[in-house]
Amino acid sequence: MQVEFWFEFASTYSYPAAMRVERLARAAGVDLVWRPFLLGPIFGAQGWNDSPFNIYPAKGANMWRDLERICDDEGLTLTRPPVSFPQNGLHAARIALVGADEIWGPEFVRSVYRANFAEQKDISDMAVLAAILTAQGLDAGDVMARATTSENKERLKAQTAEGIARGLYGAPSFFVGDELFWGNDRLEAALKWA
Repeated sequence: MQVEFWFEFASTYSYPAAMRVERLARAAGVDLVWRPFLLGPIFGAQGWNDSPFNIYPAKGANMWRDLERICDDEGLTLTRPPVSFPQNGLHAARIALVGADEIWGPEFVRSVYRANFAEQKDISDMAVLAAILTAQGLDAGDVMARATTSENKERLKAQTAEGIARGLYGAPSFFVGDELFWGNDRLEAALKWA
């Protein structure tokens, strides 16, 4: 069996999940599929125009404290993004979708999460994303050109629609076949199921 890791770059809890999922899947002997998607259409369908962590201030305050504890346990740096939360991860998701088919993809995903939640960088800025790609020894111009083709844009829309059709409602989420596991704290359960 394989585990599909569905993630959104604006998702706080996807940060620790992205930093540990590959290591844990490898240790469990489970194949891993990286599936970037967009939460905006899902939230919009529920009548939200913002993160539920902003809509409900008490929930948001607790989320940040909870995330601090999780990141501390995992040895991850956490610094709240300097620009509005959640940051726009559209361009990063398009690039991650290209990378999902290539060996550099997982490290790109982790680097974007570090940029957002540890380094206080604006991940909607194409220059920030280009610097991440260049630091990985990639031709940023080539990768970004492939990410912005109409075919890749439609592929991301289709992947998001697929997630919605399969019952996806938040990030991070993990699918093992038709079984849905939601949340960073359900990663181990998904791997055990697989």
